[in-house]
Amino acid sequence: MSGARHLYVHVPFCAHRCGYCDFVTVVGRSGQHAAYVDGLLRELELERGVLAGELETVFVGGGTPTFTVLLELVRLLEALPAAAETTVEANPETVTPELARALRDAGVTRISLGAQTFRPELLDVLERVAGPDDVRRAVHHLRDVGFDNISLDLIYGIPGQGASDLEADLDEALALEPEHLSCYELEAKPGTRFTHAWGAELQRQADAMEDYFERVVARLSGAGYRWYETANFCRTEADGRDLRARHNLAYWLGRDYLGLGIGAVSTIESTRRRNTPTLGRYLEALAAGRAPERDVEPLDAEVQARERVMLGLRLDEPLPLAGLRTALDPAGLARAERLGLAVDGGDTLALTPRGRFLGGGVTAEILA
Repeated sequence: MSGARHLYVHVPFCAHRCGYCDFVTVVGRSGQHAAYVDGLLRELELERGVLAGELETVFVGGGTPTFTVLLELVRLLEALPAAAETTVEANPETVTPELARALRDAGVTRISLGAQTFRPELLDVLERVAGPDDVRRAVHHLRDVGFDNISLDLIYGIPGQGASDLEADLDEALALEPEHLSCYELEAKPGTRFTHAWGAELQRQADAMEDYFERVVARLSGAGYRWYETANFCRTEADGRDLRARHNLAYWLGRDYLGLGIGAVSTIESTRRRNTPTLGRYLEALAAGRAPERDVEPLDAEVQARERVMLGLRLDEPLPLAGLRTALDPAGLARAERLGLAVDGGDTLALTPRGRFLGGGVTAEILA
């Protein structure tokens, strides 16, 4: 089947901007939500030719898509192509019974819920609006309307967090029995107000990240979750249902995908495109029937091979090496094998469990 089978839709609106966030977001602007949905649907029509006739995944991310005026969010969702997996990101405080029902009725099959932490004092550090009870209520509202694929996001390395806080967060998350968990290191960009406010504490947390990471993997693996990607875990079901995030899996497997919206990235036929992050320019172009301004980067075979190795080695399945050997450093690979960090199977390459804990450092050693 020709054409991209994965679609990302960026909905940037948020109630406020958290201090650590570096995504393309727009605060408030409820008066522009309808115009933005108009722009997204115009861009979709302009780009329809690069999509396959049938999609595997649609992912609506942000921002906070569920902060968007509900009428407009539903209009968007109902106009998007159908897919085997349709995910919407949500912040817990936005999830009401009405919203949960509307998402379900609009064909959404999976919800990614940004919990981040269950510790109120750490939520304050992150400048999050939702409290622990909001997370629990959101999960219950989603379950009540039949959602059976819920992912929770957690962050570790938060200023003021200790190992016991992380353990408590994992306990709280597991009590909600999500099908999927994403557990990320806090990444605060240099020069932001967050790093100015918490610089010394962030340095202390950096020294603890390896311990935190090992705790996350041990706790979730022990609870029966599959550690299928560096930061991602899914339940293993008796009926064989695959609960990995299929959309993100497409990125890690190097599949083509189309991105719509401000700041959205696409990779189509060896070319990477990034839309303008400026809301006004985006809306102006599409209102005039033009594609938005974009940065375009051709991807040569060497770049694609390196990216395929870097992303593929994040997974728990061996990476097929057909066409990728040129991206590897034979001496670096041999060292990694001697140290018990990687296994070269001839046709495939995989990191050992110890190699996966060291992650990017091992991959950098292996790459030419």
